[in-house]
Amino acid sequence: MRKNSNKNRRINGEVQKVISEAIHFSKDPRISPFTSVMDVEVAPDLKTCKVWVTVMGNDEDRLRTQEGLKSASGYIRSTLAKELNMRYTPELRFIMDDSIEYAINMSRKIDEVTAKDNEARLARGEEIEDQAESEDQED
Repeated sequence: MRKNSNKNRRINGEVQKVISEAIHFSKDPRISPFTSVMDVEVAPDLKTCKVWVTVMGNDEDRLRTQEGLKSASGYIRSTLAKELNMRYTPELRFIMDDSIEYAINMSRKIDEVTAKDNEARLARGEEIEDQAESEDQED
């Protein structure tokens, strides 16, 4: 099976769904309730699986969640084996992903720059044009 085949994409999607549910129903107190599975990549031979996980919170929450996921990997694998009929149940490797936090920080910085720009325009006596209004007028 090739890495980017339709079959591999379907398997990745199903594995991601099952792992997300298993993490949600896991009883390990170290796993943060704000844990999301961003992406899953099952190897073509179905023996290994990389799971990209993001955790909203501070660094301590991420470390505790990573430890909790490592210890809960047996439960998650058994749930994966029960839910999906695959030749092999892949060994899971959890990788912390900070893309959502990065996007939130970038959005916050853009808002700050926009606010400073609006203040500068007001100081010069220019009118501030609402971006939503200008988009409505273009349509």
